[in-house]
This record gives sequence, structure tokens and C-alpha cells, in this order.
Amino acid sequence: MRRTALAGLCLVAVSVAALTGCAGEDQANGGSSNDPTGRSTTKEPNSTSRPEKKPFAGLTGGEIADKAFKATAGASSLRMSGDVPDEESGGTIRLDMALNEAGDCSGTMGFGKQGEAELIKTGDVLYLKYDEAFLRAQSKGEPQADVDAAVALLAGKWAKMSTDDADAEDLSTFCDLDMVFGGAEEGNSAATRGRTTTVDGAQAVTVEARDGKDHFTLYVATEGEPYLLRLDSASADDPGSITFSDYGKSVPLDAPKGNVLDLDSLS
Repeated sequence: MRRTALAGLCLVAVSVAALTGCAGEDQANGGSSNDPTGRSTTKEPNSTSRPEKKPFAGLTGGEIADKAFKATAGASSLRMSGDVPDEESGGTIRLDMALNEAGDCSGTMGFGKQGEAELIKTGDVLYLKYDEAFLRAQSKGEPQADVDAAVALLAGKWAKMSTDDADAEDLSTFCDLDMVFGGAEEGNSAATRGRTTTVDGAQAVTVEARDGKDHFTLYVATEGEPYLLRLDSASADDPGSITFSDYGKSVPLDAPKGNVLDLDSLS
């Protein structure tokens, strides 16, 4: 049960890797209205009183993407929320996770009708709480008596395990900002600069990348650090959208109160 339930959570790490890695490949230019260098061809309005400097002036779309991934990976903390594909079920995973530079994280992962899981990783301890729907969905095919016993033991209750456990390795990696964004800043030369827009009230510039029929859009902050604000994937295989927010804010990492089941003691 431990391995089966955790496997569902690890699907999110795979999906995020697909989304963040999309702009790290050498995509072909998808026919953007921008020039081949990735610089926008839109003319800026003339201003005789106070000329405004264009955000990321002189940078190509690929260079903007590089800056965004490097800044985001170097953030002290951030929050990722949105919908990512669940390749196993064909459905969607709703993600709401906060991560920090120490490799700690907390949040929830919703699997639609297949339930929800909560987690807190702090230091070398991983806390998990599953609802009944999640446990039953992830235990499909196992003996009914075993499933019922696991539900009685775990549903709606906090459990903990060491991050040294092989079952927790992938999830611990997902909580590591360097691992989530590692390598994503390399090879964005074919990405093209798009329009200026806003994401949750923050000004951003878009960077477009294509790979065959797949289309990816990055939204990069134009004020302050060039953080990634949103990433959309129109990929046929991995469609999804993730919003990045709460940069520099404290990640809630308080250990659950009350009785917490020690899964390591059940090994």
C-alpha cells in the first residue's frame, strides 16, 4: 500500500518535469509573428516626454526563458498551483504545493474522483494524509481485505515516513527546486518573444515555444526578479497549466498534531 499510494503522488513530479522541460529542448520556430531572433517586431508608441524602456530590451525569447528558469530555480520559496495531466488515469491532477530552497514542501494534490492527498516534507521526514477515495483508487487490483484494512488504518489520518525510504525518493526530489527546474534553462534558442500581458495583476511578457504540434507558453515577470509566473502547455500528450506565486513567502511546515502513524515501524 505504501508504494502504491505514493506512486500516485509521484505522477505529479513527472508531469511538472514534462511542462518545465518543454522549453529546455531545441524546438523549431512555430511561425510566430516575431522575427527569427525572437525580438518582437511590434513598434512602441513614441513618447516625447518620457520614453519607456521595453522589458527585456534586446533579449531574444530564448534568453528571456533562460533568465526566468534561472531566477525561479534560485528563489528562496514559491508556490505552484494548477492542473497537470495524469497519464495513468487519463484524468487531471489538481496541484497546490509550496516549496522552499531547503527542499521542504507542503500542499495538496487532488485526483478528481480518485481522491486527494496532503503532504508535508520537512527535513528528513515526510508526512502524508490520504482520503478514502485515494487509497481505494491506488489499491485497485489488490485483495479487498487488504484494501479495507489500509483504509481503516490510513484514511483521513496523518502518517509519516523517512525521506531515506526508497518509496519517498521521487517525491523528495519533487520538493527540490533545483531538481524541478534543473536543465530547463538550457537550449531555448528557438523560443520566440510574444506579447506583454498580466498574470494575477503582475505584468509579464510571454515566451512561445513549439515542438511539432505542441505549443508551450511561459509568462515571465517584467518587474523585479524575472520569475516564471505561469506555464501553459497545449501539448497533445501533456496539456496543463501551472501558476507560480508567493515568491519568498514562508512555507507552512508545522508537523501534524495528535497521533501520527509511523510507517517506517510497519516495515
